[in-house]
Amino acid sequence: MKNKTFYEKHINFAQRNRSEYYISPGIKCKFDLIIENVGSSRTFSNALDLGSSGNSILYFIDNIKHKSYFDIALLPLRQYRRFKLFSGDRVEKVDNSHPLCGDITKLPYRDTSFDFISALDVLEHVKDHKIAISEISRVLKKGAIGIITVPHRMKYYTGQDRLIGHYRRYEIEELIEILEKSNLKVLNVFGVYGRLMRVADIQSSDPQKVEKTISNLRKMFISNLTFRKVWSIIVFFISKIMKMDAKYTPIKQIMNIAILFKK
Repeated sequence: MKNKTFYEKHINFAQRNRSEYYISPGIKCKFDLIIENVGSSRTFSNALDLGSSGNSILYFIDNIKHKSYFDIALLPLRQYRRFKLFSGDRVEKVDNSHPLCGDITKLPYRDTSFDFISALDVLEHVKDHKIAISEISRVLKKGAIGIITVPHRMKYYTGQDRLIGHYRRYEIEELIEILEKSNLKVLNVFGVYGRLMRVADIQSSDPQKVEKTISNLRKMFISNLTFRKVWSIIVFFISKIMKMDAKYTPIKQIMNIAILFKK
């Protein structure tokens, strides 16, 4: 499968892990805004993150009993290993993590299996995105919620989009129409990346160099404690600025949007 090979070999996708939240101001900004909008008032029995790579948002949502991770590439799924907890004299196996490799247009799950589904920056990588959305609807329980994020506005499409496998960027009205045709009711639309993410235009001038820089940053964060402490402070403040930018930038100028929906 061509796409599977692409994501297995792509440095930025294959090497991702849960530390991305602490390394990338953009990831932290996006995850924080999503968690804020999803809320913590309800508990989810079964949640599915599609296109999870190695840095799933489900890591950071506590009110979920069972977490399923799905990706077209096998390599990033190694992050989701089951582990053990020690409780007094007993050893308890924590068995709520379920990684699976496959095709989003042919999800290997039964109908109405999940009460929460996320697909963050995934649909733009899928050629048959309408089929993928219909599959999301199929495996989502009635009354359950889901959230997707996608790059916004085709006029912002650049070489950086092509480099990381984007077939398209989206217009809000277009995506809402596709969701509604799959019996998914839109609850909220909000920005996750504002005007500050126009740096993608700069990145597209030398994308290979940018990818290498990200890889080196990831290695330094893991291996160098001093760098980790300093960088964590930088990420904290930059992500705060990015959140403000996403919240107050007019929706037409937003670079990435999130759509919260209900079946």
